[in-house]
Amino acid sequence: MTVAVNEYEGEQFELTENGRLLDTVPSPRTARYPDGSTIDWLQQDAAERERNQALRSQAGVRGILIPMLEASRMWLIVIVTGIGIGLTGASLDILVKWLGDIREGRCSRGFFYNQVTCCSDVDPGEICKEWQTWSQYFDIKFIFVQSLLQAFVYSILAIAFASCAAFLVRTYAPYGFHTGIPEIKAILGGYVFDEFLSPWTLLIKAVGLALSVASGLSLGKEGPLVHVACCMVSMIAGRFKQFRGNEAQKRKLLAAAAAAGVSVAFGSPIGGVLFCLEELDAFASESDVLWRGFVASAVAAVSLQWVDPFRTKKLVLFQVTYVDDAWRAFELVPWIFLGVIGGVLGSLLIKMNVQIALYRRNSALHDWPILEVIGVTAITAAISYLIVFTRVQTSELVANLFQECDPAKGDYHGLCNPTAMRENVFLLILTAGIKFVLTAWTFGMMIPAGIFLPTIAIGACLGRAVGLLTQGLYRLWPKAWIFVSCPPDPSVKCISPGFYAVIGASAMLGGVTRMTISLVVILFELTGALSHVLPIMISVMTSKWVGDALGKDGIYGVWITMRRYPWLSQADYHDQGESGASFMKPFDQLVVIQDEECTIAEIRRLLQQYTYDGFPVVRGHNLVGYVTRIALEQALDRLAFTETEATAERKCTFSPQRSRLPESDHVDLHNTIEEAVLQLRKEVPQEQVVSMFQKLNLRQVLFTKAGVLEGMATKRDVADLLMSHFPHAGALPPTPC
Repeated sequence: MTVAVNEYEGEQFELTENGRLLDTVPSPRTARYPDGSTIDWLQQDAAERERNQALRSQAGVRGILIPMLEASRMWLIVIVTGIGIGLTGASLDILVKWLGDIREGRCSRGFFYNQVTCCSDVDPGEICKEWQTWSQYFDIKFIFVQSLLQAFVYSILAIAFASCAAFLVRTYAPYGFHTGIPEIKAILGGYVFDEFLSPWTLLIKAVGLALSVASGLSLGKEGPLVHVACCMVSMIAGRFKQFRGNEAQKRKLLAAAAAAGVSVAFGSPIGGVLFCLEELDAFASESDVLWRGFVASAVAAVSLQWVDPFRTKKLVLFQVTYVDDAWRAFELVPWIFLGVIGGVLGSLLIKMNVQIALYRRNSALHDWPILEVIGVTAITAAISYLIVFTRVQTSELVANLFQECDPAKGDYHGLCNPTAMRENVFLLILTAGIKFVLTAWTFGMMIPAGIFLPTIAIGACLGRAVGLLTQGLYRLWPKAWIFVSCPPDPSVKCISPGFYAVIGASAMLGGVTRMTISLVVILFELTGALSHVLPIMISVMTSKWVGDALGKDGIYGVWITMRRYPWLSQADYHDQGESGASFMKPFDQLVVIQDEECTIAEIRRLLQQYTYDGFPVVRGHNLVGYVTRIALEQALDRLAFTETEATAERKCTFSPQRSRLPESDHVDLHNTIEEAVLQLRKEVPQEQVVSMFQKLNLRQVLFTKAGVLEGMATKRDVADLLMSHFPHAGALPPTPC
């Protein structure tokens, strides 16, 4: 039988000149972290500095060329990832459009033409004869039978697409469900979750995303594309040894890939970089990471525009053009009102989604996720087909709600008909309400699902409704004092309901995600409405203030808390006069290793019994040091080659210079002790301790006094402290199954 030993494992063991194993243990800096642990940023950075110094110290030309080669590999990964996610995003857009269109009909010129390609030669406002509904294709004359056939095909294909997506995720890639952004935030913060970034997850997430979006469920592709981009860069970087051995460097590439994913999802390269800066806390302290994200985002956007999946020759997803770019002071009233509505409804959507997730976890739905997807899809398709605004793809609905009325482009289902204002307002509010409920339920099912686009659609419907009402008031009382800045002739355009839809979308999205700067940039890059940035800022500001007053966390922070990922928000934390002693684990609750008293067998049992990342080493109550699980496992694996029953009972010493045991009666493990562990007094303010964890990326802090260990706090303890305000922290397991 052949035993395979990987390169990393082989590097752990060294032989002396006489062929015996060394009695010292190698540094654990290049160790692989198991899933569920957190990386030691200080060790990773130290290992990277040592590696770079070794490369630069090479003699002659090698010392110049090798660092250049290392840097070129990094840029190669960034550029290839940008191109890859750009092409993948464009391909998914084309596939989603085609799958969504065949639910309503087909092109007479070819089955694989979507409606945009089939009608590319038709002027706006004209009827496209090449595109046939299914009733036209089968030449059905009776209106009742036509309606039944259209509804049947529409619903059956929706159920087929969604059920296939759920089956693929459930069977082959259980981590491919949901949006993925909460997990990406945790991973960028140091959480180890390699299974979440596997190549198989990449494939299933991409295919399942196309199927779930095309099914017509109330979800979007934006968040999952970030997950797809991170899976892609993880797969590419895994081919290079320099990134396999350093988790910190790998996360810098993940941050760049996340920016590229947002860039492709929204056609917003600048917004992608700012999204990672604000929402993912990815570029906060390192300018080189920001630069890589900028390059990846730009390359991804260029690749997307080169493919041109929407056949618009533009990167802007929802291009808007307004006859009058000026806005009036009185419009601040309805815009602030939309901001308030966005904050209130955003908080309500988060609370509903949390309650539904808890119900799903604790009910029979947890055991039948595919059946749940089928049932929700059937309900969604049945309801959506009855209402004209919910029948179309969400992206098409948003694009039309953002548009200004223009006779040359036609009227989208009577939105520009002044005699049908009441009916349109009712339908828009009804559409927003339906999508609100469906989004709250859909976000969390066993399918890839983003929340950006449905949230934008909800806000756009409400914004358009408010715009129509404001426009109706102006037409009813054109000479009222509040409309003094508008022309006295109501036939002259003064109010643009389309832009009110943009304001409503930004307010709703701000209320759900609590994003600010990046959201404003994404919105004006989405629409091209650069002249209206200030109103968008006002609505986002208002929605965030209202949302924060009703709930502290956005949708992604809530899901991180429910899954209890060890992620530390960079928001300022303020205590109420407490010190570090108020949340540290006191000495009598710690699992410690007693120096020169524990044996090899006892350490093995300790590692099997507890899953902690490390253990304090003490002599009595006096602190000797801190040892990580990885370092102990490496040492025990090395000793296993020569271990016997007798040697398993040998004492372990972690401080050889103070050892009181004969040399032959103990095992020297002093090289497993961490070189630098932060020690504080327990009287240090709690606020300062939390700030140190946030800014220094610490895994643990030991509280000592005159060399005596009094307690310890870990990153998990700090994360639990920051999550303590949320009543359902840890209610969901980290795994979906």
